[in-house]
Parts: sequence; structure tokens; C-alpha cells
Amino acid sequence: MNPNASLSAPRRTRRIVFLGLAVLGLASALFVVRGPLMMSAPRCMAGRWHGCFDTFNGVVLMTLVALPLAVLVAWALARRRRAAGATSAWRRSLAEVGMVHGTVPFLWLTMMPGAAPGTAPARVSLVPLRDLVTMGPLGIVGNLLVFAALGFFAPMRFAALASVPRILALGAGCSVLVETAQYVLRLDRVSSVDDVLVNAVGAVLAALASRRWWRTTAQAPSDHTSAICSAA
Repeated sequence: MNPNASLSAPRRTRRIVFLGLAVLGLASALFVVRGPLMMSAPRCMAGRWHGCFDTFNGVVLMTLVALPLAVLVAWALARRRRAAGATSAWRRSLAEVGMVHGTVPFLWLTMMPGAAPGTAPARVSLVPLRDLVTMGPLGIVGNLLVFAALGFFAPMRFAALASVPRILALGAGCSVLVETAQYVLRLDRVSSVDDVLVNAVGAVLAALASRRWWRTTAQAPSDHTSAICSAA
């Protein structure tokens, strides 16, 4: 008997169960938010900027609509890499598409102007943890998700980023750039140090969720180097 075969069956079953739960959770979430999303559907389908791309519901709806296209792009990239004999073609392709598709919509929402862009004075909050109270649960969750896709997929794609401190620095650095852009462009939004902290924490939590895959990415170059040294 092959012991690996007996171990692969429960592992495959767990993956199927997890995938089923993920699909069920996504379907449940879509069922809950179907009303607000459908309010923006007519303007989005007509290609109108106002009422679609300048609203939260419209951006979320277009992100969901573009999801099949993102999957198709990932499939095309993986197929091209496999034809070229590249290793981990699917992982690299999914990571690249996931970083873009999962981060750009949140950046778009973050850079949306407030009620008086250009006229309201730029506001800065440099006192840590002071703005967390005013954010509320929804605001905290939203800030955690801004760079979650980047933290989840970046260490899977780039071995140099396969480290929690580096992902923390990446999330914090990207968040500082966003807060600086909000201040310079005078979007009538508060540039807060708490946003930087929560965004960076969200990237780290997402990276920890994908650690099972990016740890192998980080170990691959060292394993390859040791193999070359032993052969020499």
C-alpha cells in the first residue's frame, strides 16, 4: 500500500470542503448585498461615471462583474507559463492577478473625494489610536481590506517579500503613499496614522493566511542553491 495515497484522500476532502464553504460564504454575502448593488447596476451597465464609479456600491459591483475576466487572465498567463516550462505557473499567475484585482478597487474607494474636495482644508491626524473610535467596526474592516490582497498574494509571487516584517513594511509604505496623496490632492479626507496602522495590520493578517503557500516560495531558492552546492 502507498501511504501517500491514503494521506492524500483526506487532504483532498478538506480542500473540497473548504472550497465549498468559501463558495457558500461568497454566495451568502452576495445575497445580503444584492439590493444595494443592484441600485447601481443600471448606471454601471450604461457606462455612466456618476452613480457608478463614484459610489461604493458601483465600484463593488464592477469588481464582481470583472471577476470572471480576472480568472480568464490568470488562466491565460498560467497556460503560457506552463507551455514555456515554468514552475508554479498557476500560483504565480493567480498571485499577480489577485494582487491587482483585489487591491485596485480598494485604492479607488480610498481615493474617492469627500464632500468638499479642493476647498476644504487638508486634515492630518498623527495621534495613534485616536481615530479608531470614530472609524467604527465597518471602517476598521474596510481599512483592514485595503491591502489584504497585496499581503495575501505578494509573498506568494515574490520570494523577497516572504516575511512578516517585510509585508508589514510593504503595507505601511503603501498606506503612507495613499495618505500622502489624499493630503496633497486635498480630497477632503483625513490623512490619519491610524489608517496606516490598520492597513498594515490587514496586510499582515492576510499574509499569515497564505503563509502555507508563500513559505514554500521562500524556501525554493535556498533549496535550489543547496542542491547546486552539493552537486558541485
